[in-house]
Amino acid sequence: MNYRIIQGAENMRLEDVVRLLQTTYWAEKRPMEVTERAMGHSVCYGIFLEGSDALAGFARVITDYATTFYLCDVVVDPVCRGQGLGRALLVHILSQPEYRGLRGFLITRDAHGLYRKFGFETATDRVMVRERK
Repeated sequence: MNYRIIQGAENMRLEDVVRLLQTTYWAEKRPMEVTERAMGHSVCYGIFLEGSDALAGFARVITDYATTFYLCDVVVDPVCRGQGLGRALLVHILSQPEYRGLRGFLITRDAHGLYRKFGFETATDRVMVRERK
């Protein structure tokens, strides 16, 4: 499967991000204004299937670039799930040089198996931590 990954909130449509987040248990009712503000204070990543301008996946990173990053709002369009797009998005994000040597955090209630493949370990029933790499 061919895809392209972009970085920067300014390079994706807010409406597309909101549409994806509405498919999640954690942000299904998040107001558009809150999502817009969150995107403006995060490093945003989007994944598109080649030849399509429809956002197939999204993730944000909040970081101080010195000690810690928080990976959040990782979502793949339900019609695109199971095709490796979430994995591709995570590989891309976690390979960025600005996150090397930083401790990573994320919160999830049901995707622990996926994130363990990327070095995250369960700290509590929802919190996962990836030590400095």
